[in-house]
Amino acid sequence: MAPVQAHLTIGEAARISGVKVPTIRFYEETGLLPHLPRSEGNRRLYDDAQVKRLAFIRHARELGFGLDAIRTLLTLQDRPDQPCAEADAIAGARLDEVRRRISSLRALEAELEQMVQACAHGQVAECRVIETLADHGRCSFHRDIETSRDTAPQPATQVRARTKGRR
Repeated sequence: MAPVQAHLTIGEAARISGVKVPTIRFYEETGLLPHLPRSEGNRRLYDDAQVKRLAFIRHARELGFGLDAIRTLLTLQDRPDQPCAEADAIAGARLDEVRRRISSLRALEAELEQMVQACAHGQVAECRVIETLADHGRCSFHRDIETSRDTAPQPATQVRARTKGRR
């Protein structure tokens, strides 16, 4: 990103960072962005650091990180002399979530494929699709989901607590 002028309006910061104006206001309200200086007309004034922070948040959201994880990552970014073990743990937890979702989607694909292939294309009374949707017990996808919930990872707050002693 090219250097930004100091004292941008919220609209200009939104255009440069790719974050919508209402979302920028939300990020300020939730503490992801610091409260910014204001002009005489009470308009927020953004500079290069805030625009980069907005771009960081947008990219993290695109990768599916939750607001708590982003808040922690921003705190770490603000203290660059620290070890990155906590950032690694947060990214690792997100990677585990993505892998579980991929596995779940593959199971869903297989179940839907099985439902479609098992359908004899006859009457609804003998329709495998309808039978499976009516009875969760017939659906292997739901059994897989229940199993994966039992082995789900800990939330990011527990990951943070676990990594605090490593600093």
